[in-house]
Amino acid sequence: MLHDSSIRKSVDDYVKLRIREIPSEIHQTFPNVKKIWKCENSVDFLYGYYVGKIEEGTLHYLLKATRASAGGFVDIFEIRGVIETYRTDLKNSIEKALS
Repeated sequence: MLHDSSIRKSVDDYVKLRIREIPSEIHQTFPNVKKIWKCENSVDFLYGYYVGKIEEGTLHYLLKATRASAGGFVDIFEIRGVIETYRTDLKNSIEKALS
């Protein structure tokens, strides 16, 4: 499904938008991550959290945009692959919010 260039561009745009929103979201929602959850490394914890949130949001976005069923057309590993191409941006966004 993500081989269609218009769909891939839409997914890329969605992922970039979500990454830009992360610092504001962290300041509003997670001012003291270590007080809320027991975690050794806040950046790693929030990275995993936001990969999951972006993955879920992207899946919802794709299903809504294409009116496809989750059964046959959307490969979650393709979505994860797109998110992973923005790994550095995502980590930088989280680190910026925590500093």
